Amino acid sequence: MAKIDYNGQSDDQLSESLGNLKREQFNLRFQAATSQLEKPSRVREVRKDIARIKTLQTQRTAAAVAK
Repeated sequence: MAKIDYNGQSDDQLSESLGNLKREQFNLRFQAATSQLEKPSRVREVRKDIARIKTLQTQRTAAAVAK
């Protein structure tokens, strides 16, 4: 799957992407529990994408407070 550039997204788009990724992570956990997981590496990708988005949100919040 292609790597998404989250830097170009607005705050609303980041929140929406975060919600979608958390939903996907939830579904992947259920697939893993029932041994139906087709691509185990996707769990790691989703977890890292969630971390990237949260980091960006924290940086933007800190930059807004610093102004």
